[in-house]
Amino acid sequence: MPPPPPPAAASGRRSILSFAAARDRCFSRRFLRAGLRPLAIPLPTGVGGGDDAGTTVHVWVPANPPRNPLLLLHGFGASATWQWAPYLRPLIAAGFDPIVPDLLFFGASCTRLADRSDAFQARSIKAAMDAIGVARFGLVGVSYGGFVGYRMAAMYPDAVERVVLVCAGVCLEEKDLAAGLFPVAGVGEAAELLVPRRPEEVRRLVRLTFVRPPCIMPSCFLWDYIKVMGSDYIQEKTELLYALISERQLSNLPIISQPTLIVWGERDRVFPMELAHRLKRHLGEHSRLVVIRNAGHAVNLEKPKDVCRNIIEFFQERVTEALNDEKV
Repeated sequence: MPPPPPPAAASGRRSILSFAAARDRCFSRRFLRAGLRPLAIPLPTGVGGGDDAGTTVHVWVPANPPRNPLLLLHGFGASATWQWAPYLRPLIAAGFDPIVPDLLFFGASCTRLADRSDAFQARSIKAAMDAIGVARFGLVGVSYGGFVGYRMAAMYPDAVERVVLVCAGVCLEEKDLAAGLFPVAGVGEAAELLVPRRPEEVRRLVRLTFVRPPCIMPSCFLWDYIKVMGSDYIQEKTELLYALISERQLSNLPIISQPTLIVWGERDRVFPMELAHRLKRHLGEHSRLVVIRNAGHAVNLEKPKDVCRNIIEFFQERVTEALNDEKV
């Protein structure tokens, strides 16, 4: 699932200040300049089926009441601001009102509850949308955010109007790992890959998810990123992956009814193209597949203009026009 964009290696020495922390502040300022403001929303009791007093969702919302709300759900990696910053101005210019939460155990969102399912993530984000007064919205989910978005669409069909899934392998089955479809052979190895703790693990993840990864990734920058953005909730993120993959079967996946755009990187090695075609078959006439050439799993970071253009065109099209196969 997409890591943050790899840091540039132009500087030969490390600044006294944290590069990752400075970059994080820069992304936050871009959100503020785009007219969004951060909110920490404590969720009401009952969202997770119990006492949710310890669940808080951090979300960036428009300063004014949204007229055309578009929910953007990030994947594994850094917080939402790192993954969605390039999309804000084009989406706003096209008439959309982005709403950008941190999923639980990313950024400033967290819970004391033990539920690690994508259904609990979906209920939590829906409760946050209710709290800010947004009843109906479009949805875009990248990778793990696509799993959560798909679950939201299934659970709340009256709220989620249309869906874009970017490299979201929701049709995977646990048996696919042992069958060799992925670069890992089990859930534990997948967790080690997607929750890196050392520079060499970050390098492996970047090289796996980018078609053109940077040639040089200095350890000092990678340790800095891990310390600032990747050291929190390691155990909880690992549990999210186990809950997502363990005993997963396609036969248990509901078929959502909303018009759905499937966007995939042609050279995705995390979730291979087989999963894109499997999802297209699963959804049938309600879906359309767009393949972005010369892009991998981190297509949202490698080709943000192409992905954003397809998102805008899909949400602006009439329903009958949005359900035809297309390859870019």
